[in-house]
Amino acid sequence: MTTQHPTTPSRAGAASAALALVLASVASAAPVSAAGPARTGQGAGGQQLTVYAASGLDPLGESVRVKGAGYDQSKGVYVALCKDNGDNRAPAPCAGGADMTGGSKASQWIVPRGDAHAGELGTPYGEGGRFDVELKLTAKSEGLDCLQVACSVVTRVDHRGAGDRSQDVRVPVAFRGQDPVGPGGEGVDVPQGTVAYRAVAQFTTAGKPRDLMLHPDSRKLYVGSDDLPDTADVNESGLHVLDPADGRLRSSVTRAPGSTGTPGQRAVRQLIAPLPGDGVVFSYPVRGIGTAKDGDTAAAGAWVPGGTVTDAAPGPTPGTVLVAQGSVLSEVDVATAAVRRSVTLEGGDGFAFDPVRKTVWFTDAGNRRMYRIDAASFTVTATVQLPAGEGYAGFTEVDAETGAVWVGLDTSVAVHDATGRRVRVLQSTDLPRAAGFDAVTHEAYVVWQDTGDASQPGSDNNGALTVYRTADLQEAAKPVVLPGNHGQSGFASLVVEPGGGTVFVSHPAEGRITRLERSVSPEVTQGPTAQTVTEGTRAVLTAHAQGTPAPTVVWQVSVDAGRTWQAVPGADAPVHSFTARASDDGHLFRAEFRNAAGTSRTAPVTLTVTPAGTTSGGGTGGSGGPTSGSGGGDGTTGGSTGGSTGSAGTTTGEGTSGSAGSTGPSGTGGAVGSGGSVGSGGTVGGGGATTTGGGALASTGTAVAALAGGAVALTAVGWALVRRRHPEGTA
Repeated sequence: MTTQHPTTPSRAGAASAALALVLASVASAAPVSAAGPARTGQGAGGQQLTVYAASGLDPLGESVRVKGAGYDQSKGVYVALCKDNGDNRAPAPCAGGADMTGGSKASQWIVPRGDAHAGELGTPYGEGGRFDVELKLTAKSEGLDCLQVACSVVTRVDHRGAGDRSQDVRVPVAFRGQDPVGPGGEGVDVPQGTVAYRAVAQFTTAGKPRDLMLHPDSRKLYVGSDDLPDTADVNESGLHVLDPADGRLRSSVTRAPGSTGTPGQRAVRQLIAPLPGDGVVFSYPVRGIGTAKDGDTAAAGAWVPGGTVTDAAPGPTPGTVLVAQGSVLSEVDVATAAVRRSVTLEGGDGFAFDPVRKTVWFTDAGNRRMYRIDAASFTVTATVQLPAGEGYAGFTEVDAETGAVWVGLDTSVAVHDATGRRVRVLQSTDLPRAAGFDAVTHEAYVVWQDTGDASQPGSDNNGALTVYRTADLQEAAKPVVLPGNHGQSGFASLVVEPGGGTVFVSHPAEGRITRLERSVSPEVTQGPTAQTVTEGTRAVLTAHAQGTPAPTVVWQVSVDAGRTWQAVPGADAPVHSFTARASDDGHLFRAEFRNAAGTSRTAPVTLTVTPAGTTSGGGTGGSGGPTSGSGGGDGTTGGSTGGSTGSAGTTTGEGTSGSAGSTGPSGTGGAVGSGGSVGSGGTVGGGGATTTGGGALASTGTAVAALAGGAVALTAVGWALVRRRHPEGTA
């Protein structure tokens, strides 16, 4: 185990100097990006790296959120923007540097918890090898131009583990004007990343379901129900509590006080709000406001004075609810049903409350208008015109995240923004009956019911579930047919699990609740790259895809230029490694990913196999001399005890081949190579080890392009200073 030392001023200064020279730092801040979709890359050890804006980035600089999970918490890693050199090639060169002041976000250093640099220069890991940081991505920096070469946000073991590639993960990114990021590939039956919902279970344990609520704390599924006529031997009216996983009935609360306080069996028509911990506030005919939780034998309740309650919602203050009694809107106490205040509108009987903006939107479908009411003063502050028509309102709901108001009218849904401006009207041949929103996916869910009248055009007795992105109101998933869901026996309702993974929809006419689960067809996040290997050596192909449920993978090979494909026996992991034979030369390889939502494939790549004994100049770094290794890029491995000095190659960003040094049984280590780049000349611990001379991020193996000024030459010096101060510890 490595001994850790308290950070001293000299140690911190040396570490800062080393890290500043390892990477070319880019200062300045920018707002966190909303550009492009998120993209996730996977590492060989199961690590996940997610960049929350991977396309359409501002070339002048844009800050993006980067999250990691599943990393080895004993190893520090750098997070930075680098040139992507493909599979099994070190990403280099890289932009960025250590954040010395907290103002630069060009790169990030993630360190083990308790590390001497945690909290000063580095961000410590969270549970499960997680981190959540911000990077400033700029298209051009000294030594790197992402407008000319492919770039990725990468992770790499820090300078203390030079040569350790176990934490390598790459996520391709693209700047504005470039093609959107994508590792290629294609969807076979549906486009990659297609979202769909499929029915996985039907619950028939709650009578005739009228309203649904997933309790945010207890995670129980509450159902407000009427009696189902089909079950003549039992009256299922009441409040039912189900296990959302399998629909098992946990308990039922069927009795609540009447207008005189006498308990009796009551139907529950609307679930208003959750109670802390467990339980719900609900309304029951004709003016009752009740409360109950799982296991109660009877509900508490009181009756609101006045007319029949036609709609209800959570109140603007604790312990209250809002109720509509026709065109009268009131705030009442939950415990006593006493009216605190009220306002009378010109018409209408339904509404929605925006708890964020403290606004009530009251719908007057008969007059085709909507009233905006300030919940603090209980006064009308605006009147909004609704689309013309002769039908009635199906629902009024508010997306608390955006403030948008969704109103179901006739066979359409009118969407207005938080100011009341109409944004769009969604059309259908069915009747809109309920809507729900998910703040995690930023999606809206609408249930449509058939009229149930076969004499009307378009009637097929089937309803539908549709899903829309709240940002642009475009469909986010393929519509789901809901067989037999018609409006002859009451309105359908729905509830969405946070994250959108599960949706529950009621079918009042058939006494059913349908559980639907989200699925996403495989989307290739990393495709294999073409390989050139020597006969008898290992070829390594890597591919990853994301999807829900997690997709399986099978590697395929084509020996006839892609005309036909066969599965490779036993090749069912993201990394396909095998010993290359001469007969493999020219074969095409691809990975095929499958799940319940579809099938996707990577773009095919070619494997080139060269005869044994030839040198392509693309292997590991050349050997070092006793004091200074040669410049240049990759060459053959050599080295006697100290290693002789190989000849210099060119000093470009990629480097060319230098000649081999003399061969010996083992090397004890050359010094830092000069000329081409860090680590491409003399490697630490010669004899062919692929390690860096100074530990620069992503500088092993292939050469790194020149960094600012003398940073390359001084990188190892800075690290060495730290090592000399604490020879028994780590930098």
